[in-house]
Amino acid sequence: MDYLWQTLIYTALSIVLMLVGSLGYMVIEGWNFMDSFYMTVITLATVGYGEVNEVSFEGRLFTVALILMGVGYFVFVAGNIIQFLVEGRIRLVLGRRKLNTQINKLKEHYIICGYGRIGRVLARFLIARYINVVVIERSQNRAAKLDEDGVLYLIGDAKDESVLEKAGILRAKGIITSVATDADNVFLVIIAKQLNPDLFIVARAEQNAVKKTLIAAGANKVISPYDLGARRMAHAILRPTVIRFLEMAFADDSVDIQIEEIRVKADSKMAGLALKDSKISENYDLMIILIRKPDDTMVFHPKGDTTIEADDTMVVVGSAKNIHRLERVL
Repeated sequence: MDYLWQTLIYTALSIVLMLVGSLGYMVIEGWNFMDSFYMTVITLATVGYGEVNEVSFEGRLFTVALILMGVGYFVFVAGNIIQFLVEGRIRLVLGRRKLNTQINKLKEHYIICGYGRIGRVLARFLIARYINVVVIERSQNRAAKLDEDGVLYLIGDAKDESVLEKAGILRAKGIITSVATDADNVFLVIIAKQLNPDLFIVARAEQNAVKKTLIAAGANKVISPYDLGARRMAHAILRPTVIRFLEMAFADDSVDIQIEEIRVKADSKMAGLALKDSKISENYDLMIILIRKPDDTMVFHPKGDTTIEADDTMVVVGSAKNIHRLERVL
């Protein structure tokens, strides 16, 4: 039962109990309401101030019954309050322990620092694509929202090395910094890169002047939400068809088309084959729009004689099902 409803019910029952006691004294002893109410209160409270008026035999029996009912009722209420507090604390401790256990088992996951508007949307997007995520949030007030969203999280300062280690930064694949200020983001990037030099870091920049600083600190990619939003609006005017296609591929889950990147592993049976011999287009009904080589060169619209090499990254377009099939092969 909701705690607010419990409080309202207990309050209503307490009022009913005092009214019953007051009416009982008024009927049995013929006292006025104030004397009857006062006698009821000191009886239920067991303070022992003494009787306001002489009590008859019937009144004493009623007083005994009122004491038994009152003491039993308030013991019951106190027990429920203690139970609520203890169970709430136990649920909190067990819930936190369960979260820590789940976080400790993660590998190749992503850490999101900050669960504001951007952090929440980002976490939902990644989780919807079955990517493991751990959120580090400073504000305890957002814990309920994190529990509601079913996100693994830690409450603490993302700039604290011990918190980052609890989030599994040594085992993580990447980290996204989206905390309050640019200065905090720069400091966080420096700490994260020191703890795990192989970490892929995406940092948010509020001001364009900070982009170079974040890259110098170790960020692999710097995103400015304001610049990105402005460019998106401009492209919506200049290239509406392109934007519609990208929205279908990246945002519209109801459309079975995606743009994904897949890295070719060294033990893949396609490594070393020419693109025409791999028969990706014929067997998987996918379009390869570019291949990024290990030296970071880009091969756009690769020809049939382009060799698929280990550690290549293919960017493909097609249905999610076929992309997943190719991903298992590559």
